[in-house]
Amino acid sequence: MRLQERLTGGLAPQGIAATFALGAAGGLLALAAGLPLGMLIGSLVTVAVAASGGFRLFGQPVAVPQGWRYLLIPVIGIAIGATFPPDFASQAARWWLSLVALAVFIPLAHLIGYLVYRRLGRIAPKTAFFAAMPGGFIEALDMGEKAGADMPMLIVLQFLRLILCIVLIPIAFAVAFNQAVGSGSGLVRPGSDVSMSLWDLGVLLGCAVFGWWGASRLRMPAAVLAGPLLLSAATHIAGLTEASPPDWSIVVTQWVVGTSLGARFAGFRGGLLWLALRLSAVYVAAALLLAAGLGALFAGPVGEPIPAVILAFAPGGINEMSLVALSLQMSTVYVTVHHLVRIVLAVVVARLALPWVPGLRPDGSDGL
Repeated sequence: MRLQERLTGGLAPQGIAATFALGAAGGLLALAAGLPLGMLIGSLVTVAVAASGGFRLFGQPVAVPQGWRYLLIPVIGIAIGATFPPDFASQAARWWLSLVALAVFIPLAHLIGYLVYRRLGRIAPKTAFFAAMPGGFIEALDMGEKAGADMPMLIVLQFLRLILCIVLIPIAFAVAFNQAVGSGSGLVRPGSDVSMSLWDLGVLLGCAVFGWWGASRLRMPAAVLAGPLLLSAATHIAGLTEASPPDWSIVVTQWVVGTSLGARFAGFRGGLLWLALRLSAVYVAAALLLAAGLGALFAGPVGEPIPAVILAFAPGGINEMSLVALSLQMSTVYVTVHHLVRIVLAVVVARLALPWVPGLRPDGSDGL
């Protein structure tokens, strides 16, 4: 019984199964409708609507163990690692300009979010400040809780930042660039068509387990993604394997991640959720417009397409944005490297700006 409780997080197995079934149904409908990242977006939206509406499935609330999705995040890292080109170093040397631009984008996006939440939503300064962090979801919640922020509002604002990026970016790309993306464009992900032997399977599993473990010991940001990614890149560059996780595993990862994120809407009050959704939509739209401007400015110098640069600057979660890049087959290495840097910069900028946040200054003055 104890093992079952640890695996299920104390949730009823039938409720978990029903929630995943609901996510699968929503994902399959979205795929049938031709939406980009259909399994991810469809499962997320369907489960989120059910969770926020308080629906019960077979007498159980909409819920899944949140830790389950982390078991599949290494799949993303391994698949991205398999895309590392032999001339990675020479390519990365061209990226310095957009990496430096992140140091401008992060404080600007943070300030935009803060002003949106304060001026339009009348959100308390502490809550608005940590909710506006354009990266570092866990760090934002931890810092906000210690500072005395309104945690329900902070959680939903930060969470909606991730969700809106996942939903809006693929659709916007499909509309704005008027072309099929990802698998819909007929592209084949490197290594996904290679027949996998027992040796290949062992190497990839080793990348997942030892990469995650090693990155956790080194306290790397996003260890569950970064560790497997780096180890996978090393093994592929060394020629130990040419295989990559098959396409079906990426679809399963989309399903589990989307269902898990959608289930986190359970318990949010309707009024709180509607206010947060309106504010987050304004913030994310403004941040993406800023990212689009940077994309148009730096795409040429860094040698990447405009959508890839926009995605690299988008204020979504690193796991989710890397999954978007992988699923859309869009400069995955470039995007992921920038998001790793974005997380570090977002936390550093937030800590440096703390003295100017109202209520956190030693003299009690208003600051920002």
